[in-house]
Amino acid sequence: MTGTRTRPRIGDLPPGPANAISDVPGVRVGHATLAEGAVQTGVTAIRFHAGDHFRDKLPAASVVFNGYGKSAGLVQVDELGQIETPVLMTNTLSVGTAATALIRRAVAENPEIGRRTSTVNPVVFECNDGFLNDIQGLHVTEAHAMSALDGCTATFARGAVGAGRGMSAYGFKGGIGTASRQLRLDGAEFHLGALVLANFGRLPDLVIGGDQVGRRLAAAAAAANAPPERGSVIVVLATDVPLEHRQLRRVAMRAVVGLVRTGSYLGHGSGDIALAVSTAEPLRHGEGRDLLPRRMLNENRIDMLFRAAAEATEDAVVDALFSAEDVVGRDGNRRAALD
Repeated sequence: MTGTRTRPRIGDLPPGPANAISDVPGVRVGHATLAEGAVQTGVTAIRFHAGDHFRDKLPAASVVFNGYGKSAGLVQVDELGQIETPVLMTNTLSVGTAATALIRRAVAENPEIGRRTSTVNPVVFECNDGFLNDIQGLHVTEAHAMSALDGCTATFARGAVGAGRGMSAYGFKGGIGTASRQLRLDGAEFHLGALVLANFGRLPDLVIGGDQVGRRLAAAAAAANAPPERGSVIVVLATDVPLEHRQLRRVAMRAVVGLVRTGSYLGHGSGDIALAVSTAEPLRHGEGRDLLPRRMLNENRIDMLFRAAAEATEDAVVDALFSAEDVVGRDGNRRAALD
């Protein structure tokens, strides 16, 4: 859902029309949400274009800021510099289920996978929603993952939905947040968008728009000695600026600036990972040419992308907090919305 208050303005670059990752042409997001009693979990899908992701791969790169995580597919993404499936997000113990769903979808669309051509590399991210969700129950199914993939749209819910349903951030209800920034290059308009799965942070550390609100809230709640940070955060960045793998990795690195601006210090028990994808120059599966003409950003202009990644990430985390609702889950555990 969308929160009732307007979140503060973050940064200097202008946001896109929807201030969402879907401002990048072709990028769409879908959710499957499980919200009943002790079951508070789900799946969130990100599609980067409307076509077959295996046939039309995209340049990509990931960065692991703190590796306390169980994501799937990142080794090949960084070896080959490309992504060949949509992205799924879910809870920690459902990564295998989500990966199987991506494989089944890719094989259904490309029956030659694993027989007459290469296998497929599913990309799945996770955070631990066990405080609110009966994570041991393994309630997420392949059908839920397929539903999220099939439900991808330009306008999508945020907050306590999909993979974000059972997540917590800075002692409040966390979940899905998104933001975007507009860029002008050679007189044309481009976008960089961020989507976060926010499940990290300590209340006393929370900063919103430069305001250390967490200190005041923690003092009021007598929570100055909040527990250590043991959550995680996933950041997915998408842009229609033509970037190659090395440049995408440099841009993904700047997501950490946005996380730190919200008060995170990337604690020992937090899995903090960013993925950056460019939709501008698809890579055809089975390409027959020896040499490929490729556009890429002039490196002297990349600071604009760095700023956009930092601002959009920070804004997306704040969006997750402002979009969430109160959730009561497993054993009566409760997370209140920041609202």
